[in-house]
Amino acid sequence: MARLTRLHWWTVEYGLVGTLDSPKIYGAGILSSIGEASTCLSDAVKKIQYDFSTQDYAFDITTKQPHLFVVDNFKTLISVLEKFAEQMAVRVGGLQGIQQAIETDNTATLVYSSGLQVSGVCTEVLTDSSNNPIFLKTTGKTNLAVDNKELDGHSIEYHKDGFSSPIGNLQNSTKPFEEFTIEDLAKFNISVNNEVSLTFASGIVVNGICTEIKYNNDKLVLLTFKECKVTYNDTVLFDPSWGTYDMAVGSTICSVFSGAADKNAFEQPTAISKTRVIKVNYSDADKALHLLYQKVRDIRSHENSDIDIAEIWQELQKNHAYDWLLAVELLEIILDKKVNRELESAVRSFLQTKTDSNKSL
Repeated sequence: MARLTRLHWWTVEYGLVGTLDSPKIYGAGILSSIGEASTCLSDAVKKIQYDFSTQDYAFDITTKQPHLFVVDNFKTLISVLEKFAEQMAVRVGGLQGIQQAIETDNTATLVYSSGLQVSGVCTEVLTDSSNNPIFLKTTGKTNLAVDNKELDGHSIEYHKDGFSSPIGNLQNSTKPFEEFTIEDLAKFNISVNNEVSLTFASGIVVNGICTEIKYNNDKLVLLTFKECKVTYNDTVLFDPSWGTYDMAVGSTICSVFSGAADKNAFEQPTAISKTRVIKVNYSDADKALHLLYQKVRDIRSHENSDIDIAEIWQELQKNHAYDWLLAVELLEIILDKKVNRELESAVRSFLQTKTDSNKSL
């Protein structure tokens, strides 16, 4: 986030475009500052070619910038941003993305290559000898979703204690696990009510009775087991006594991003007021007062200089004596335009009476 903020600051806010010798301003922060707009193009401010390293330059918003970055054209600007985006966890996924999710210690979504989205606080990842992620674990409330929509039966209430699952393909299979058809599953004895033993290429072993097979858009996304035990070498990753085991299916973690996939299902939606729009119904007296204000506005804007201020004052006194603001405006016009000076005393007296009866005025 810090690096992305810097790229934003040195472009959208304080960017120059063109050549180092003769750049032009396009950053909104410079354009909105007369001082910096007049000095930033001088030799006193160092000009640096904008590139990927710009993300490493911090800034101080309380002072004029000692240096600025010049992009030769906006295509280059976009290419740098694309290069930055290619390093973001949402595109990279994999171990890097999972580790970033763990570091945040907050809700994140890990997306399997099958399309299954696991949303929760990721706390652990196991890797193989090649440093590829082979098993992940979340702690606390977690839900499962596809296409940002929670899967039925896989809410945060159901997975209140967390979720864990292997990542990768089965041993002795060249086909990505998520692309297994029913026929492919049968070759590994995977069907509902069958006792199944799965060995992943990573060495993780899953033994249990299959109770459900879930597909989405022709992708295998989830297998559910009872009486299930998951092990990796001598480590027990899931014990049968812990209950039902829901196993995510996917060759890789292809994306990781902050927050839950289905936010409405994961978090309590913010309460929305039942009052959508407050509609004011003006009385005939209100509308008449509004017309007087409009006449004063017309006088101020010179759209109608023939309006008689005395008539406005008389109607104000007769029908709207409670209003004091229009009297202030009339007094301003009298003093500014030096007209109807005979009314000045009457208006001042009226306003003084208002002040005497209401000290807040």
